[in-house]
Amino acid sequence: MFGRKKLYYRRLKYPPWVLTIRDIAAQVCLPLVIFQLIRTLFFPTALDVVLLLVFAAITLCLALEWF
Repeated sequence: MFGRKKLYYRRLKYPPWVLTIRDIAAQVCLPLVIFQLIRTLFFPTALDVVLLLVFAAITLCLALEWF
């Protein structure tokens, strides 16, 4: 019960356009992570690994609604 109330008030804290951008980013990030994972497996460079970690962290944060 406490978790639901917390999520409800968190959604009220932000303006609707911020929530829309966050939802769009959440939908776009997962395909980017998959593409970057495949690219990293075939062409492993330091930049690819760093990008994969950054995209994975952003996807995790958006999925868990940390921001």
